[in-house]
Amino acid sequence: MKNSRLASEDRQKQLRLAITRIERGRSQTKARKLTISSVAREAGVSTSLIHNYHPEIAEVIREKQGRSSRAMRDAKQSELKAEREKNQKLRSENAQLRQQIAKLASVNELLTMNISSLEARMSGGNVIDHPSAKK
Repeated sequence: MKNSRLASEDRQKQLRLAITRIERGRSQTKARKLTISSVAREAGVSTSLIHNYHPEIAEVIREKQGRSSRAMRDAKQSELKAEREKNQKLRSENAQLRQQIAKLASVNELLTMNISSLEARMSGGNVIDHPSAKK
């Protein structure tokens, strides 16, 4: 890596040329894939220089890779929105199911009390079976 300091505009031009050489397959470093590190090697700078001083170049590289931070953020936002909508529907369904469980529990309790009452009547001795109930 070179130690020479270039003006920001000159460095940016150098980085853009490095991107173009890599894209066209004319890289001096034999780079085949366009990445921030391959552009940094091609331009003779560090990756941190690209990240810290030329974030717009890093964004250009990400866009060409299909990984633009804006596009990724927008995709994540839409995923999050979809998951929140699913979560809302599931919470609503959960609340309805809890209400149904509560109703069924009270019906079950009522039926249990009725069975106990009927068993108590039958064990009293003054209740006889109906002839049609015998098999």
